[in-house]
Amino acid sequence: MYNKTLSQLEARLKALFSTLTSWGPAGLFLLAIVDSAGLPLPGGIDALVVLLAVANPAMAYWSALMAVLGSLIGNYILYAIARKGGRAYLDAHATSRRALKVREWFGRYGLLTVFIPTLLPIPLPMKPFVLSAGALGVTPAAFIGVVALGRLLRYTGLAYLGAQLGVHSMTYLKEHAWHLSAFAAALFAVLYLMVRAAERRRLSSAT
Repeated sequence: MYNKTLSQLEARLKALFSTLTSWGPAGLFLLAIVDSAGLPLPGGIDALVVLLAVANPAMAYWSALMAVLGSLIGNYILYAIARKGGRAYLDAHATSRRALKVREWFGRYGLLTVFIPTLLPIPLPMKPFVLSAGALGVTPAAFIGVVALGRLLRYTGLAYLGAQLGVHSMTYLKEHAWHLSAFAAALFAVLYLMVRAAERRRLSSAT
């Protein structure tokens, strides 16, 4: 009975996914909200941005903008939930070794842990850091700015690939996964050093 119910639910979710995908940019907007709010979707928003750009290059950047707005709303929902709960939320829900490690990383690197996975179309954890940002007191303006910038660069870049390379776009991304990973590591290091340097200058001027 349980397996049958689960199969029926999966079938309905797939049907809903197909329906919203057929709506074009508007459907992408709604799916991006759902995906970023904590319900990962099959194929991911990246693939949908590319597919819509391939199908209709003239609407590629409009589709990317809808994905950015949807993702921003979905991520803000998670952020707001954690922000309302504060540290008590993390203390109650983030007790595993991995969750404690996420808190440690966020405490050390701050919003860089949100910006890098927001920016790059490679599998990187993001939602635990979004929750940490909310619970540990990051201001809404700073959070929104970081997510918006990362998503805008990511989705407009994917829209460009889709419009220019067509059906070969996803193959291109897979073939360059290692290059993207190396870029992510280098970018993280550079931004971290910049943040630390700015912090040192601020402390020096304050003394």
